[in-house]
Amino acid sequence: MKRIAVLTSGGDAPGMNAAIRAVVRSGIAKGWEVFGVEHGFAGLIAGKLNPLGPRDVGSIMQRGGTVLGSARCPEFKTEEGRLAAIHQMSAAGVEALVVIGGNGSQRGSHSLVRMDFPVVGVASTIDNDLYGSDVTIGVDTALNVALEAIDRLKVTASSHQRAMLVEVMGRGSGYLALMAGITGGAEAVVIPECPTEPERVAAEIRRAYERGKPHAIVVVAEGANPNAQGLAQYVAEHHAQLGFELRVTILGYTQRGAPPTFADRMLATRLGVAATEQLAAGNPGVLVGVVKGEVVATPLDEVVSGKKPIDPRLMEVARVLAR
Repeated sequence: MKRIAVLTSGGDAPGMNAAIRAVVRSGIAKGWEVFGVEHGFAGLIAGKLNPLGPRDVGSIMQRGGTVLGSARCPEFKTEEGRLAAIHQMSAAGVEALVVIGGNGSQRGSHSLVRMDFPVVGVASTIDNDLYGSDVTIGVDTALNVALEAIDRLKVTASSHQRAMLVEVMGRGSGYLALMAGITGGAEAVVIPECPTEPERVAAEIRRAYERGKPHAIVVVAEGANPNAQGLAQYVAEHHAQLGFELRVTILGYTQRGAPPTFADRMLATRLGVAATEQLAAGNPGVLVGVVKGEVVATPLDEVVSGKKPIDPRLMEVARVLAR
């Protein structure tokens, strides 16, 4: 093998740049040329491949987001789009691809592998819902951003005897909300995996007031049922019975844009190096992730068909500790 390419796809995650850096420098150390693909699979179809050297990836590790960019690409979901992408790589002499991203990105990786093009995936998504890795790139940073916000909101909530509803990211996964709720001391957590009634959330707020708490914190994943908007409306309508006024804070994309923590930089570095090692060993068609602290390679067949569940015991932990 003489030439590989690397791209980032899907939602950006803090630590992606550290993974790019690791792929480029470890690939060059193996005697390969490494190309960076701009704007994910869309850039691959358009032939936006640029050579990257060690200096090109200097001073990017501490930056959030991805220097290569990311974009949605409906065209890549078609066979014609994937054939165009393979043609562009073949024309540039690229023999294998590293894809840094989450579920949708790795389904794209899998589709290329099924067309006999060598790909290795790198587990990266702040939702931490990707099968094949206990933790994924970006999760630690996103959680720390959420915790910092919750800590600050708790201070002002106590000052004014208010309830704070904090929405974190997670359309289909409640991992961020659950972990932030437990470690942020929330009175209630609402996630997509465990639908609940607004009445139950309101009751938790009321019980916090009755226990003499100066505040109540509710952490909600954006994809929860009910969502933040529905909960806020219900609580506002029953304000007189709750004891607390309610304020809503939506963290949104602030969780993606922070500089990556040590944990995310180290994880991304380990996985980026592991991706090139899998290619050098002639083992494409896998996702590199971390399981029980060790870097492992999981076949993409399993990754795209597997589902990573939330531990239901942690919901009970959140409930017990909210006293």
